[in-house]
Amino acid sequence: MSVELDVFVGNTTIMDEEVYQLWLDGYTVNDAVKVRMEGGVMAECEASKDVLLSDTMDQYRTFQMCERLLHSPAKLANQLLFQIPPHRQIMLIERYYAFDDAFVREVLGKKLSKGTKKDLDDISAKTGVTLKSCRRQFDNFKRVFKVVEELKGPLVENIRQHFLLSDKLARDYAAIVFFASNRFETGKRKLQYLTFQDFAFCAGQLINNWTVGAVDSLVEDMDVDLDKEFLQELKELKILITDKDLLDQHKSLVCTALRGKTKVFVEMEANFKNLSRGLINIAAKLTNTKDVRDFFIDLVEKFIEPCRSDRWTSADMKLYLTQYTNSVHILDTFKHQVVWDRYMGVVKSCIFKMYHD
Repeated sequence: MSVELDVFVGNTTIMDEEVYQLWLDGYTVNDAVKVRMEGGVMAECEASKDVLLSDTMDQYRTFQMCERLLHSPAKLANQLLFQIPPHRQIMLIERYYAFDDAFVREVLGKKLSKGTKKDLDDISAKTGVTLKSCRRQFDNFKRVFKVVEELKGPLVENIRQHFLLSDKLARDYAAIVFFASNRFETGKRKLQYLTFQDFAFCAGQLINNWTVGAVDSLVEDMDVDLDKEFLQELKELKILITDKDLLDQHKSLVCTALRGKTKVFVEMEANFKNLSRGLINIAAKLTNTKDVRDFFIDLVEKFIEPCRSDRWTSADMKLYLTQYTNSVHILDTFKHQVVWDRYMGVVKSCIFKMYHD
């Protein structure tokens, strides 16, 4: 009895995006087969369970062999073992380096060391992300950190060039590297309401305005190290709260501009001096490593919480901080306008992002 077969021969490596995602998410082969069956793939392809199992195992082997290339993405384009079209290479890299926001939120600001890696079991249980996926994501963070800490030049651009990531993902990795390097506190209970993207936005503001690289594009580690000279200059801002005449003038200018424009004017006027002391004392302490680490918790405790308890809206916050910042320019005897603008530009942007009605 003769059997007719249609045979197709090609050299392009077959990769199913759904199976790749299941592999990345840490599913076993058998669990991946179940997911594929539930998704109706057998009906679509008229395949038996054995064929589906064989296909899944084959693809898992391919992904495992590709993994070492994904650790250095530039190698993927130059190797000859797998014939992968460029658009597929981009997909493989982008998804391999993608991460779960719930997972990164747990490790953000922690040292990317063996000590933190030991906690991955607990983080997996807490977030619902498989342990295998947690390990891949943690190792990716650590790998990117190690590569870029040795490089000169802009952090985002270095990550993008060496790992071939999209602009958005490169910026997210820059935030992770920046937080790990400066060890910012993000785990306290009062900060739990903030998402990774809230912190990533703030990291971008700090990198672009407060690092050495913000003023000198030729220095090493420019986007990771905060500008120590600038942090020292921030002490000069204390005159705004230690000089009674300046403090009173500042309050008068702000309150005059706000009167009649908000329902919480009485609270703004009553709390002006405490709020101003809070923001300026944060600035004056940033020469200490511990106070740099506590930057976000200090913003919450010294400014955001008092405003929230007085029921300020986001619009009230923007109105107040805009007038608070701009009014300093009218104070004739204050001589540190450049430092003030560099400080308040970042603080204002961070508070706007962190203040959830």
